[in-house]
Parts: sequence; C-alpha cells; structure tokens
Amino acid sequence: MSVTIYHNPRCSKSRETLALLEAQGVSASVVEYLKEPISLETLSELLTQLGFESAHQLVRSKETLYKELGLTKDTDEATLRQAMIDNPKLIERPIVVNNNKAALGRPPESVLNIL
Repeated sequence: MSVTIYHNPRCSKSRETLALLEAQGVSASVVEYLKEPISLETLSELLTQLGFESAHQLVRSKETLYKELGLTKDTDEATLRQAMIDNPKLIERPIVVNNNKAALGRPPESVLNIL
C-alpha cells in the first residue's frame, strides 16, 4: 500500500488524520504542501482522484486570502487553480491518496474508505 498525505502540521484535522493513519498501521509518505508546493498537474490529479469536478470543491473559501485575492464562486477554473498553486494555503487539507483514490480528511475517518 502506497499512501500519501498532503499535510499541514498546524491543522488539527491534518494532525488527527495522520494519527488515525498511524493507528491503522499505515506508514504514509508525508507531503507538507506549504513547504513543498504542488504543481498544477498534481492539483489536477488530486481533484480527479477525489472525484471533484471543480477546484471550487477543494478551495478554502473562508480563508482571508481567498477574499483578498478577489476570488469568488464565479472565478473561472484556470484562475482558481493557479491561485491555489501560487497560494497553497488555499488548498483544503488533509488529502490522503492511496493508489488512484483520494479522500479529504474532513472528518479524519473519511480517509478509511480508501485504505
């Protein structure tokens, strides 16, 4: 099993999800995406693996930065994805990937479906 978690150690849900994986005996590869920004290609792949049709489903729209950048629910897909790449803080977390499936750890237990 090859499991990866896109993790923010400052986020309680991210920490809880990582702890849950460890409790399940899963040794996950940890990507601290705020330190190791992801590419546009990786973001697109994650959206597909999550089963999301739009980046709007993965953006943290309540972040102050979202409003500061002038982003809205009407922002076009390309602009929103680029904003998420340029400002990874806007990406909802944690994201756990196992093979070609991904789950958002909100709540943390939702990642158990892909293990």
